[in-house]
Amino acid sequence: MNSKEDIRPISYIKSHAAEILKQVNNTHRPIYITQNGEATGVLIDTESFEKMQKTLGILKILAMGEKDVANGNIVEQEKLFSEIEDKYFKNVK
Repeated sequence: MNSKEDIRPISYIKSHAAEILKQVNNTHRPIYITQNGEATGVLIDTESFEKMQKTLGILKILAMGEKDVANGNIVEQEKLFSEIEDKYFKNVK
């Protein structure tokens, strides 16, 4: 992180919005927004935000799977595949 370019007060953001958005989209680095000398927000480009959302979704699915395993909510692989075949491929030949 380059503190001179990546940390900006809210007043600078207000008066240089187009420039800041261009920087964020070109560098894909977040801008940390300060107010009264304290960090209060983060501005990121849409591509980075979408990647972050997808990553969080995958992590949530993994956490749910780990919880199922810990609770014993599992099915043997062969049984699962057999059930899938019976349900979706029973009449397909």
